Amino acid sequence: MRFWAWMIAIAGTLLFAGLADDAAQSQKRKTPYFASIAAGKARMRTGPGRNYPASWLYQRADLPIKVIDSYKEWRKIEDPDGTQGWMQGNLLSETRTGIVMGNSAELLEAPRFNAPLLWRVAPGVVGRISRCARGWCWFDVRGRAGYIEANRIWGVDQGEQLS
Repeated sequence: MRFWAWMIAIAGTLLFAGLADDAAQSQKRKTPYFASIAAGKARMRTGPGRNYPASWLYQRADLPIKVIDSYKEWRKIEDPDGTQGWMQGNLLSETRTGIVMGNSAELLEAPRFNAPLLWRVAPGVVGRISRCARGWCWFDVRGRAGYIEANRIWGVDQGEQLS
């Protein structure tokens, strides 16, 4: 019986150390960087703590955000409209997403202007971003994907490359 108690204690210690390492890594990440909201409901607050009033309630998982600062487990974020505030880090995901800005955009078969059209996406549509290079990104909206001009979406920096 003592053997299993020791094994459980050791496993718990290792798990806690791993979680602490993850928190330390995200704390050390250089800002600014893009991420997304992981939760279906997430509150933005006026300061880095639950004692600060909520200024906004996001009800859209995968919405892209930009992390501009961090304090302990809190992240200061900016949303696509430019609104800034604080959100708990565990409500965020490192999954890269983007939101179509301006007018509707085209998803093309290849990263070039004369490529065949696959889909049209409306302003406000959110999709996952990957493989960005030379001003184009692979943009996936629930399985309907194609290349989109990087300047048509908020969630990737000008000239940024993703693989």
